[in-house]
Amino acid sequence: MKHVFTLFAVFLVLACPFCAVAQEVHQLEKIVVSATKVPEPLKDIPNSVILKEAQDIELSGTRTIGELLANEPGIDWQTYGDYGGAEQSISIRGMRSDATQVFINGLNVNSPSLGIADVGKIPVENIERIEVVKGSGSLLYGSGAMGGTVNVFTKSPKKGKVDLKAGAGYGSQNTYRLYAQHGMYATDCIGYYLTAGRTETDGFRDNGYLRQYDTSAKLVFDKDNLMKVSLYGSYLTRKSGNPGVKPPAGTGEYSIGGTAFYNDESASLLDYSKDRDGNVVLEVSGSPVKQFSYNIKGYYTNTTNNNYERYASTGGTGSVNWITNIVAGTVGHVNIYPLEGAKLLVGGEYKEFDWGNEAYDLDTTGARTTKTKDTAHIITKGLFTEGEYRPSKYWKAIAGIRREDHSAFGRKDLPLFGLVVNPSPTTVIKASHGRHFKAPTPNDLYWPAGPYTAGNPDLKPEVGWHSDITCEQSLLNDKLFITVSYFHWNVDNKIQWEPDSNGVFKPINLGDFKADGIETGIRIGPFHNATLSLSYTYTDAEEKSREYTKQDYGWPPLIPADFQYSLQTRRATMVPQNQFKGEIAYKMDFGLTATLTARYMGDRISYRTETTVYPATQTVKYTISPYWTVDMRLEQRLYDNWRVSLDGKNLLDKDYDTRQGTFYDSAGNSKVSGYPGAGRSVFLGVSYEF
Repeated sequence: MKHVFTLFAVFLVLACPFCAVAQEVHQLEKIVVSATKVPEPLKDIPNSVILKEAQDIELSGTRTIGELLANEPGIDWQTYGDYGGAEQSISIRGMRSDATQVFINGLNVNSPSLGIADVGKIPVENIERIEVVKGSGSLLYGSGAMGGTVNVFTKSPKKGKVDLKAGAGYGSQNTYRLYAQHGMYATDCIGYYLTAGRTETDGFRDNGYLRQYDTSAKLVFDKDNLMKVSLYGSYLTRKSGNPGVKPPAGTGEYSIGGTAFYNDESASLLDYSKDRDGNVVLEVSGSPVKQFSYNIKGYYTNTTNNNYERYASTGGTGSVNWITNIVAGTVGHVNIYPLEGAKLLVGGEYKEFDWGNEAYDLDTTGARTTKTKDTAHIITKGLFTEGEYRPSKYWKAIAGIRREDHSAFGRKDLPLFGLVVNPSPTTVIKASHGRHFKAPTPNDLYWPAGPYTAGNPDLKPEVGWHSDITCEQSLLNDKLFITVSYFHWNVDNKIQWEPDSNGVFKPINLGDFKADGIETGIRIGPFHNATLSLSYTYTDAEEKSREYTKQDYGWPPLIPADFQYSLQTRRATMVPQNQFKGEIAYKMDFGLTATLTARYMGDRISYRTETTVYPATQTVKYTISPYWTVDMRLEQRLYDNWRVSLDGKNLLDKDYDTRQGTFYDSAGNSKVSGYPGAGRSVFLGVSYEF
């Protein structure tokens, strides 16, 4: 940990020279909504925040939120190989992806079953703004907001303006995207915003296809400060192939009864997933008087995930299941401003989960046989309050607490403390320290017991603390902006799936999971039409995992009554120590904008259980090699309304793996293999804006 503090001190000295001369400040005055649930300037927020607006998304050329945020300070975009329907998740500061909560217009879109939000499902064309708030968010957002939150705000109608836009694009792997959006105010106070889109790709590997339809609607009734009502709904359907890992070199195609199961490109040629996601959120807000404001949301989510799997190693048997999640709830808060510089936020949330898992075993022909059905009902209630006081323009203090009541785990008290220091108009030093927790998911608790997997209803929630200190400095009329953060977090009762005494994988609670790190970013420009952005993150994360005594008692095992396992400290799974992102954008006089982006991902560690015969279970460490990727985007505006773009991804055509898994051949032999990232690709897009 000592070298982490040393690095932070060096960056702090370089990044935060106190500026005695007041300058025009833009970045620090940008408004953040989600960090404290009320609009406040960035300089008044105790957390480190990343802001992305619609123009940032358009200029980036990215097609998913994960790709947009990848390698920003403290952000790790994790995928299973970048194929068409691969799950895409965001990890903040080395925590697992289920410790990041993702919201769209205040609606939590993390899967209740898995705890993870698949950000690859969210269309980027409809996004007005993204706020990434790093640090413990459990006070305001409850379970799972341990690393931070990603808050997505979709486009809304604007008074006096008609927004009409249509776009199309085509690229490598027979990839295309069509979309249209339209918004306006039909009367002085009633407006709407509509979107629709279609995405298809064959993917860069066999069985890596994606077919997706998405649509959304937002209706707005706006009476200015007195009251604003917003009704937002979205619906998405998709089907995608699941190719799995890439088999070892030399693997040939294998078929059963004329049906191909795998080949040298894909571990599965038959597996697929289907998703149907529907969401609705109704929000009412207002500030009728200067000393008081309010916000109330009601939401409903209904999602179904259908998975089909066949196994060549068992002669073609498999399974098919439907996992259904229905979530309904309400959350609201009021803000009271009793005196100058003081604010008190008081709120509450009530949420109900209905989870269902209906599954069939499949025989060697793929026909359904044994049926199982499991359901669960969970209720959570939360009361929270947060107060802040600014006695002078130079500092502000924040403190709050949340009491969370979970129907399966009882009550948790979650305090948070923050401090903001403003030594000059262009400098801010901020610190936060908060308790967080994450309840086990329904899959963790209630997954039906079978020969290979089972849930564990005796799990405890993960709990811990998240602390950070950040310095942000704006110079040269905001043409130089620097941010540096140090962070530390810990998690107790880490939940991990591993084999029990019968070789059945189930989740258990283990020991510490913790990290120290620094993150820094710098933006220079625009100077002479060029802007340079650099970011670097160093994360030193470790975890405790169960390790068994290396004794072989035979099978059936003759286990002594005093047999014990020990907890061993190791480098944390899938957490890169080093990440870097560099981006330079240049706008030419005739309207062409060129953007070059380079990303570096450091090596990561994965652990595979090689022997499941208890108690001689052994875990082997594997290393996923570091890699660079380079992307470029060219964009040209034509005749004010037309926009033409050309995107090139992985221009150097580097081979790299994003994760690791296990390949099983027809004889049941296993081999650890990688999920390969996509090679070089291009995408040509055209859009028209009215």
